[in-house]
Amino acid sequence: MTKNIYQFSCEDSKGQPVNLSDYEGKALLIVNTASKCGFTPQYEGLEKLQKKYGSDTFSVLAFPCNQFGGQEPGTNEEIVEFCSLNYSNTFPVFSKVDVNGDEAHPLFEFLTKEKKGLLGSEKIKWNFTKFLINKNGEPVARYAPSTTPEKIESDIAKIL
Repeated sequence: MTKNIYQFSCEDSKGQPVNLSDYEGKALLIVNTASKCGFTPQYEGLEKLQKKYGSDTFSVLAFPCNQFGGQEPGTNEEIVEFCSLNYSNTFPVFSKVDVNGDEAHPLFEFLTKEKKGLLGSEKIKWNFTKFLINKNGEPVARYAPSTTPEKIESDIAKIL
């Protein structure tokens, strides 16, 4: 049974395949994001983490999702432009995905099975649910949407 994320492939914002094994040896913070959410300002904190820990040892991976209140209606191109213009994000923003249901991306099926939410739920409840991945590609923690990137920083520092 798989215990790390490296067998998964995703699409970048231009629809090109990206193997998550490309991130082997790095700690990651995988986040389902949305541009029109009350938590959207967390993009700023995510970028601060990206800049502080650098791309050699750490990366935020953003996965836009429109499953919660239709808060990510844009195209992949519009989403990347929004992140760049409003938050100067330098971390990867992938193509839009579903994180729940029959069309859920296999990566998120894996993450939610490995790190359950409140009361053992596997479903992601809202935008900006975060998964911390260690340098071996193993999920080590799950954070609620209301948990700010700043509150996760000490956990990131511990696994670097």
